[in-house]
Amino acid sequence: MHPAASLIAFTTLSGAGFGLLAFMGLGLGVSRGWAGAGLFALGFGLALTGLAASTAHLGRPERAIKAFREWRSSWLSREAWLALAALGTLTLFAALRLANLPALPVGILGAALALFTVAATAMIYAQLRTVPRWHHWSTPAIFLAHAVTAGTVLTGFRWPAIVLLMATALAQFVAWKTGDARAAASPTTRESATGLGPIGHVRPFEPPHTGNSYLTKEMVFVIGRKHAVKLRALALALAYLAPVGVLLIPPHIVAVAFAAALHLAGTALTRWLFFAEAEHVLARYYR
Repeated sequence: MHPAASLIAFTTLSGAGFGLLAFMGLGLGVSRGWAGAGLFALGFGLALTGLAASTAHLGRPERAIKAFREWRSSWLSREAWLALAALGTLTLFAALRLANLPALPVGILGAALALFTVAATAMIYAQLRTVPRWHHWSTPAIFLAHAVTAGTVLTGFRWPAIVLLMATALAQFVAWKTGDARAAASPTTRESATGLGPIGHVRPFEPPHTGNSYLTKEMVFVIGRKHAVKLRALALALAYLAPVGVLLIPPHIVAVAFAAALHLAGTALTRWLFFAEAEHVLARYYR
């Protein structure tokens, strides 16, 4: 599928923002004074920027409010409601903490809602049977792993962050390999889709249509295997290995900020691959 910049920004920034806010809600980050205000501002800023970026992918962004109507059947709608609930709850938590008032129950609720929001984002993609690479429990697991890892790095917990970076790197590698296997084993072919399998090999006589459309723009994108391998290696180095190296430096706010920047840049690359390597079954009609 086509790796739209708005979706890459959305899934990268909102995941990191909600991950950081979840850590704050659980009382695992500095939540008082100027340092606490800065971390809250960073978490809300990342989450809101990511959510705002997601509207850029809509055909009619001004109608984004209608996404709230279909919560019974749409993971996108559920994500919208969960995001609203999480941001509202965590705003109350931030106000209480900055005022030096007890707020742990509110924070725990906000943290749970933040992580549920990330899971709902992932389920928008994991529910799609037409994309075998996504249609698996590992999709929400990886989204949550990235959110938790980003939250740990951004709050400056060095050794937990190092452990989570290495664990998420392994999980991402396994997700890529199992995703390759699912894509290769997909039972959908031109023969099965057209019902002409008994005749033999089927190939299109002409393209489905002569001009570009939403389908060709969004659903048909091919990345060469050689390029994918190189980009995966770069993503592993940038998102996980480089931040680990930086965090091994004696503690300093600059090192933490640099590690976080590297991790977010690498996560953005993994998200690009997430969309670029996802072959929608529709693409078989355009080859």
